Amino acid sequence: MSWNSEILAELEVLCLYNLDSTQEGIKVHSSAGADRVAAAQRLYEKGLITQDDGGYLTSLGLETAAHAQAVLIVLNSNSD
Repeated sequence: MSWNSEILAELEVLCLYNLDSTQEGIKVHSSAGADRVAAAQRLYEKGLITQDDGGYLTSLGLETAAHAQAVLIVLNSNSD
Protein backbone atom coordinates (compact mmCIF):
# COMPACT_ATOMS: atom_id res chain seq x y z
CA MET A 1 0.00 0.00 0.00
CA SER A 2 1.31 3.43 -0.85
CA TRP A 3 0.24 7.04 -0.55
CA ASN A 4 -1.11 8.64 -3.69
CA SER A 5 -2.45 12.10 -4.48
CA GLU A 6 -6.05 11.08 -3.78
CA ILE A 7 -5.22 9.72 -0.32
CA LEU A 8 -3.16 12.81 0.48
CA ALA A 9 -6.05 15.08 -0.56
CA GLU A 10 -8.43 13.10 1.66
CA LEU A 11 -6.02 13.35 4.59
CA GLU A 12 -5.75 17.10 4.02
CA VAL A 13 -9.54 17.45 4.20
CA LEU A 14 -9.69 15.35 7.38
CA CYS A 15 -7.04 17.57 8.94
CA LEU A 16 -9.26 20.64 8.39
CA TYR A 17 -11.71 19.44 11.02
CA ASN A 18 -11.57 20.80 14.56
CA LEU A 19 -11.53 17.72 16.77
CA ASP A 20 -12.30 19.77 19.88
CA SER A 21 -15.94 20.18 18.80
CA THR A 22 -18.15 17.61 17.12
CA GLN A 23 -20.60 20.46 16.42
CA GLU A 24 -18.17 22.21 14.07
CA GLY A 25 -18.21 21.08 10.46
CA ILE A 26 -16.59 22.33 7.29
CA LYS A 27 -17.79 23.36 3.84
CA VAL A 28 -15.62 22.55 0.81
CA HIS A 29 -16.50 25.16 -1.78
CA SER A 30 -15.94 24.60 -5.49
CA SER A 31 -13.34 27.37 -5.32
CA ALA A 32 -11.24 25.08 -3.09
CA GLY A 33 -10.05 23.27 -6.20
CA ALA A 34 -11.05 20.12 -7.99
CA ASP A 35 -8.75 17.87 -5.93
CA ARG A 36 -10.21 18.99 -2.60
CA VAL A 37 -13.80 18.83 -3.88
CA ALA A 38 -13.21 15.29 -5.17
CA ALA A 39 -11.56 14.32 -1.88
CA ALA A 40 -14.62 15.46 0.07
CA GLN A 41 -16.87 13.46 -2.26
CA ARG A 42 -14.76 10.32 -1.70
CA LEU A 43 -14.79 10.81 2.07
CA TYR A 44 -18.58 11.09 1.93
CA GLU A 45 -18.82 7.91 -0.14
CA LYS A 46 -16.61 6.13 2.41
CA GLY A 47 -18.92 7.23 5.22
CA LEU A 48 -16.41 9.51 6.93
CA ILE A 49 -18.31 12.79 6.52
CA THR A 50 -22.02 13.58 6.46
CA GLN A 51 -22.22 15.56 3.21
CA ASP A 52 -20.46 15.34 -0.13
CA ASP A 53 -19.09 18.86 0.36
CA GLY A 54 -18.02 18.51 3.97
CA GLY A 55 -20.52 18.69 6.76
CA TYR A 56 -19.67 16.90 9.98
CA LEU A 57 -17.49 13.92 10.74
CA THR A 58 -19.24 10.61 11.29
CA SER A 59 -18.05 8.48 14.20
CA LEU A 60 -15.71 6.64 11.81
CA GLY A 61 -14.64 9.97 10.36
CA LEU A 62 -13.88 11.36 13.81
CA GLU A 63 -11.66 8.40 14.61
CA THR A 64 -9.94 8.59 11.22
CA ALA A 65 -9.42 12.36 11.45
CA ALA A 66 -7.91 11.95 14.91
CA HIS A 67 -5.42 9.43 13.56
CA ALA A 68 -4.64 11.59 10.53
CA GLN A 69 -4.04 14.65 12.67
CA ALA A 70 -1.89 12.66 15.09
CA VAL A 71 0.29 11.43 12.22
CA LEU A 72 0.63 15.00 10.95
CA ILE A 73 1.66 16.25 14.39
CA VAL A 74 4.29 13.53 14.80
CA LEU A 75 5.73 14.00 11.33
CA ASN A 76 5.84 17.79 11.72
CA SER A 77 7.52 17.69 15.11
CA ASN A 78 11.22 18.33 15.44
CA SER A 79 13.18 15.44 16.86
CA ASP A 80 16.00 17.70 18.05
